[in-house]
Amino acid sequence: MSMTETSMMKALSHFLDVDVARHKLITVNLANIDTPGYRTRDMDFRAELRRASTEAAGAELAGTEPGSLHYASFTPVVRTVRGLIERPDGNNVSVERESLLLAETQLRFNLGVQLLKGQFHTISLAINSGGTTS
Repeated sequence: MSMTETSMMKALSHFLDVDVARHKLITVNLANIDTPGYRTRDMDFRAELRRASTEAAGAELAGTEPGSLHYASFTPVVRTVRGLIERPDGNNVSVERESLLLAETQLRFNLGVQLLKGQFHTISLAINSGGTTS
């Protein structure tokens, strides 16, 4: 295990991967706002984060080489959202709902990046202050 492969770094990596997957899903919904019959799709962020972490832990226990399992290929379980108001053309995408979710994913992503920066800062401090005495 390298210095940057801490449990917190791995958790933040999964957090960001799941958040990016949801961001992509929301943008697809918005892109299809005028597509007749298109149904809004979404994912359960918390459930997908648990699933991503569990799958990664399982792969680690199975002896997968470090770095070979990366969540660029992460595929969330996506479901059609029920209970939304449907327009006469069969489309149920709500700009307001999707805009709110988009803002939420952006805030969540910014939080994840800030936490990741904090982890790298901690590692940098440990490297730069190693061997010095006060």
